[in-house]
Amino acid sequence: MTSTPTQGSTAAPALKKVLGRWDTLAIGVGAMIGFGWVVLTGDWITTAGPLGASLAMVVGGGIMAVVGLTYAELVAAMPRAGGEHNYLLRAMGARWSFAGSWAIVGGYITIVAFEAVALPKTALYLFPDLNKVHLWDIAGSEVYLTWALVGVLGGVVITAINIRGIKTAGVVQTFVVLFLFAIGAVLLFGSFTGGSTATMEPFFNNGVAGFFGVMIIVPFMFVGFDVIPQSAEECDIEPRRIGKYVVIAVLIATAWYVMVIMATSSGMGPAALANSDLATADAMGALFGSAMMAKVLIAGGIAGILTSWNSLLMGASRLLYAMAASGMLPAWFAKLHPKYHTPVNALLFIGGLSVLAPFFGSAMLGWLVDSGSPSIVIAYLLVGVAFVILRKREPMMERPLRIGGKGNFGKAIGVTSVIFCAALISLYLPGMPAAIGIQPWLLFGAWWAMGFAFLVRVPRGIEPGINAEDELLARLAMRKAAKAGAVFGQVPQVAPTENNVKESERA
Repeated sequence: MTSTPTQGSTAAPALKKVLGRWDTLAIGVGAMIGFGWVVLTGDWITTAGPLGASLAMVVGGGIMAVVGLTYAELVAAMPRAGGEHNYLLRAMGARWSFAGSWAIVGGYITIVAFEAVALPKTALYLFPDLNKVHLWDIAGSEVYLTWALVGVLGGVVITAINIRGIKTAGVVQTFVVLFLFAIGAVLLFGSFTGGSTATMEPFFNNGVAGFFGVMIIVPFMFVGFDVIPQSAEECDIEPRRIGKYVVIAVLIATAWYVMVIMATSSGMGPAALANSDLATADAMGALFGSAMMAKVLIAGGIAGILTSWNSLLMGASRLLYAMAASGMLPAWFAKLHPKYHTPVNALLFIGGLSVLAPFFGSAMLGWLVDSGSPSIVIAYLLVGVAFVILRKREPMMERPLRIGGKGNFGKAIGVTSVIFCAALISLYLPGMPAAIGIQPWLLFGAWWAMGFAFLVRVPRGIEPGINAEDELLARLAMRKAAKAGAVFGQVPQVAPTENNVKESERA
């Protein structure tokens, strides 16, 4: 696949290979460990109980690890910017590639917007007098200008860091992740020294409904390991190791969430958690008997916001860049910064959305979580299908990291991933114990309605394979030339590609 904005543009800047081992791992782990563990842990515990919630996270982490195995093999084989875009284009063709790419971009953007709203919500905990200049109410959530401007400032800073280069963003990510883990270690220490198993009862709550009530949040909490494939073209490490880091990142995130759930429940009982806006922070304060320690944990929450925000902005921009480079989206998104070699317009577009998000208030937090999750799982399901197709159709394809060996075990992993993802999607549907509400479905529908407008522009009949992107670009060039010829009365001439030569022979 091309790594330049336009086919044949030799003068155009290219993405830089600057990410080292720790940068790559920090990007994946930091993307998953955002702010949700601070604001949502109390809900998980009251919904399913500490052991029920932990079990849901372990099961969910196991599912994501299986999905991650399919990604690991594919990114090692195709270490190019855009991740899913490349895998689906080679395995299933242009329109399926667009669908999967659009799905994951939608998931990424909902999380970027989530973090832009979470930042001022966190700041309000530290600065109770932050709310000044009332603007409006949305779904019972009051929006204040000073509150919203905190999110705006965060959006500007994170976008600027990413424009300056992925190496800068990667270094920032590594240091912030290390700080986040230091806060986690303090929380764990407090649980052992000041926690009590008595506050953890009941260990299970609401039975199966409680378990699935936590399970539906899993895709949102674990999305981010797939940012590693998005930035693979900028990783200065061997492809096999890139694939391994995908799975390692998932295992680290699983351990983190289980630790947070158990530590939080050891500090506060269900009744206290139900009345807490930031349960993990309040639990930290209770474990140490100090309001200052609660604020220390909030600092960790802010670190989580920044790591997730940074990683997913990075991943979404690379996907938009790859889609535009293939002609699926306007070429404007494929522009690289002449100095920093980053997809500047894609970054500005997503950064602009994050700047707007705080003005919709904190009620948006739950809606964003629920609306992004189905799109994320759709993308994971399609990647699993692509994995199985490529194993069957291209058995001799170079795979630096072959999951499950050369036999059928690898295919079984791919099929299992597809089944798991289909099961997760079913949880969101109306009538299920953990069905999502109308507002998230409206946001979900709006995103896909926008995507449909671009999908119909993608030519039909692009055969999957190694030359699929060349064929797509040739078709789009032919279409553009035909329109120009209709205006000037000329007959378009387009150089043949391997695929359209085959089509001519068949005709």
